[in-house]
Amino acid sequence: KGKVAERKERKEESQAPPPVIMFSGSGLNSSKGLRRQKRDWVIPPINVAENSRGPFPQMLVSIRSDQDKDISIRYSITGVGADQPPNEVFNIDPVLGKMFVTKPLDREHRSSYHLRAHAVDMNGNQVENPIDLYIFVIDMNDNRPEFKNQVYNGSVDEGSKPGTYVMHVSAFDGDDNTTANGMVRYRILSQMPHTPIPNMFTINSETGDIVTVAPGLDREKVSQYTIIVQATDMEGNLNFGLSNTATAIITVTDINDNPPMLTSRTFSGEVPENRVDLVVANLTVIDADQPHSPNWNTIYRIISGDPSGHFTIRTDPVTNDGMVTVVKPVDFEMNRAFMLTVVVSNQAHLASGIQSSLESTAGVTISVQDVNEPPYFPTNPKHIRFEEGVPAGTSLTTFSASDPDRLQMQQTIRYSKLNDPADWLSINRTNGQIVTTAMLDRESIYVKNNIYEATFLATDNGSPAASGTGTLQIYLIDINDNPPALIPRESQICERVNKNVHGVNITAADADTDPNAGPFVFELPNFPTSIRRNWTISRISGDYARLGLRYQIYLEPGVYEVPVIVSDSGNPPLSNRSVIKVKVCPCDEHGDCTTLGAVAAAGLGTGAIISILICIIILLSMVLLFVVWIKRREKERHTKQLLIDPEDDVRDNILKYDEEGGGEEDQDYDLSQLQQPDSLEHIISKPPGVRRVDERPIIPESQYPIRPVVPHPGDIGDFIHEGLRAADNDPTAPPYDSLLVFDYEGSGSTAGSVSSLNSSSTGDQDYDYLNDWGPRFKKLADMYGGGDDD
Repeated sequence: KGKVAERKERKEESQAPPPVIMFSGSGLNSSKGLRRQKRDWVIPPINVAENSRGPFPQMLVSIRSDQDKDISIRYSITGVGADQPPNEVFNIDPVLGKMFVTKPLDREHRSSYHLRAHAVDMNGNQVENPIDLYIFVIDMNDNRPEFKNQVYNGSVDEGSKPGTYVMHVSAFDGDDNTTANGMVRYRILSQMPHTPIPNMFTINSETGDIVTVAPGLDREKVSQYTIIVQATDMEGNLNFGLSNTATAIITVTDINDNPPMLTSRTFSGEVPENRVDLVVANLTVIDADQPHSPNWNTIYRIISGDPSGHFTIRTDPVTNDGMVTVVKPVDFEMNRAFMLTVVVSNQAHLASGIQSSLESTAGVTISVQDVNEPPYFPTNPKHIRFEEGVPAGTSLTTFSASDPDRLQMQQTIRYSKLNDPADWLSINRTNGQIVTTAMLDRESIYVKNNIYEATFLATDNGSPAASGTGTLQIYLIDINDNPPALIPRESQICERVNKNVHGVNITAADADTDPNAGPFVFELPNFPTSIRRNWTISRISGDYARLGLRYQIYLEPGVYEVPVIVSDSGNPPLSNRSVIKVKVCPCDEHGDCTTLGAVAAAGLGTGAIISILICIIILLSMVLLFVVWIKRREKERHTKQLLIDPEDDVRDNILKYDEEGGGEEDQDYDLSQLQQPDSLEHIISKPPGVRRVDERPIIPESQYPIRPVVPHPGDIGDFIHEGLRAADNDPTAPPYDSLLVFDYEGSGSTAGSVSSLNSSSTGDQDYDYLNDWGPRFKKLADMYGGGDDD
């Protein structure tokens, strides 16, 4: 009975009429009206549940003015949701004042509305002050929690203790978070895999933080976990709340909890002696940590067995193997084998509490292979000292080599010369004794800084043969074998002694070195006597002297050869008689030779100079005249005609005529050949190469020389000969006394024969003028000019 009464009461409340809101100037209209506080009414907010199913329009409140008994009142509302977007969410009956909601409301779109109610008369005059209406949308649980990501990624170190933070997930609920509708709680639905236990992680139901809950994380066993997380609103009430899920992927990160272990306790390899950068052994390790990480990368160290540092171990970045490499040549005669002790470790330190394995140490045995080593010279280069000038056949030294293969191989060494720039030396093939084959000269171009260098080769008889080189450096001690030479060899001096310039400074050059060079002694020879009479030498220093004219001596300008004897300081000294050419010339006040004086000093007098100038002028004049004559002749050649009269020009009289055969006496020929045949078949059917003599050959015509526009007197003969040669070689020209083929006009001509025409002249005609026409018309002159004799 109690439950039925409660339901009935709720039903009555739901069917209760909506409250009536009176304007502030009105009195209280019913027992359920609002109380007046002074002169203003306190309007309570209107609550409307979101997502209402209607029916719509649904009445919310009734608004009245107490003046509606006296006059007609019209009601209206303004504000967002009424006359402002979104429009017509709310409306009001203008006569009855009932306000309705026209559609379902969404709190997540808009949680409240603020409207104003107005009352006016029929003329639009305001009869009441506007009142404010506040409408609140009541939240309903109509939104599920939404995770920001569908997949979350996190990581945790292997071996982490319980309670270690892993990652954070979060979900958002669009409902009111101040109510249970928007309060989200989290929980873990599943974990894959279940190793070592199904519940390795837990989540804070309010914050979404995931932490470890049990020990035993081991990357080498499980490297990744997949967790399904559920978020539920209504404070996690699974019966009334809405839920959603997301995936959390937890990666177990590696720590260096596995030390590297060598796969064997002993390794071995071989190395040939005298080889470097060669891998002689390969060491392999096992490491369960993350490949290609500092926890996996292995470092190999040799801790004993290689005090001289012949070997090193490099790590292969791909396989992590250790490559034992020889970096310093080993000698079989010194060490036949090496026993190395190798220790391995990682780039990263082992994790706390992890101890190194006994399998991190191993022994490596490296055997050295004996090979044929080349002989070597113990002293290389070898230095010796000798005086230059030693004769050929002098024994200098013995340059012998040693064979390092003294334990297992007994070999013979042979010597040969490899490089001897001056070809001064020879070496004994068996014992390496070096003997000179020519005189040693310190001043040779092959000697640098007094040292002559030669290279020799020592070769053993091994298989294959090996050879080594040695360098012999001979320091050549200087002897006085080069006389000094005077410098300079030419100079000039004033014809009269000048107070400022007294002579020429001279010195000497000596290929030898001290003490066989300077200081030098300069002196004039006793013969000829004119040398000492006109010239003098005064010493300036050990290497320099001054040559000059004696005081009050005047010499004609010219070139004088002055002999000077130069001696060095060797023991015994060497002397050299050199000649210096001195130009004596007039000088200006500064002691410099004048231009005329320089010419005169060259050995030419004034008369000779004038003659040379005249010859030069004449030569230039002749050249000029020749050029003018050439220009004039060229001009005449282009403008002047032939020297002979144009009428007598032979070329104008050489004409080519068509010859018609012999004279009148030549009557024995076939006249039918003069007629053009009606058909050419007899010609076409002829075999190649057989043609009539009166047919024109079908070949290109010869090119006759072209006569120049402006003839030159000298080319007449050439023109005639070239024309004659072209005519003789022209196969298209018909031969003399042959039948010629003329154009045939056909038969049946309307014109009569020309043979029937007679001369219209009735009197005798004088043909004597034919005798003046030349030899070509002589026959006609004889025929018609004979007079009565004919």
